[in-house]
Amino acid sequence: MSYDLNDAAPQMAPMGELIPDGTFAKVMMKLRPGGANGASALDAGLLKASPHSDAKMLDCEFTVTEGPWARRKFWQNYTVAGGKLDEKGQSKGWNISKSAFRAMVDSALGLSPDDMSEGARAKRVIGGLKQLDGIIFAARLMVEASDNPNYRDNNKIANIVLPNEPAYGAIMRGETVAPEPVNAPPRKAAAQVPPAWGASSPAQGGWSAAPQSPAAGSQPESAAPAAPPGGAPAWLNS
Repeated sequence: MSYDLNDAAPQMAPMGELIPDGTFAKVMMKLRPGGANGASALDAGLLKASPHSDAKMLDCEFTVTEGPWARRKFWQNYTVAGGKLDEKGQSKGWNISKSAFRAMVDSALGLSPDDMSEGARAKRVIGGLKQLDGIIFAARLMVEASDNPNYRDNNKIANIVLPNEPAYGAIMRGETVAPEPVNAPPRKAAAQVPPAWGASSPAQGGWSAAPQSPAAGSQPESAAPAAPPGGAPAWLNS
């Protein structure tokens, strides 16, 4: 008896090794319930309460879905309530997280961030943060240095890659894109893009990217459509 090892998949990178700074990857976000209730009925028990303040966070696990770092995981929290307030009395953390969540939706569904058509706006309405569970989008990753010598450095999302960025299509197709380290010199002007707030179907289920198409004509802003009462996000049924 013999074993033919020629068709074996490449070995996985060591679990203790960080994904290199500036790596582009398609990632899936899963939510880890923390026992604290959110503002929506869908988010009962979903959030994690901070032990140091009144902040409530979304505890997120990210998994790289394709490429040399496939199946590698990292974790990141997003503040969704409480914490430091801005001059309007609103949570600074929530404003930052809300921008990130919108960018995730745009990236996952192939929506131009400038598309404010009625159809695009409807797709950005969710009935609860729980509906972000399983979303797959393009991202640039970074290495966040720990300020405590007792803890190791960690991978984090540097920014979500949007459909109007050059690397988006290749990332969503699972192709390898040259890294752009976070601490590298500024990109050339032609490649610069605004911050996140400014497609193949996943094997694991969850969200799928819509086919790319030219952005719909801009329309004057109007009141956002009402959020779906529950179940799947509205854009999965469109």
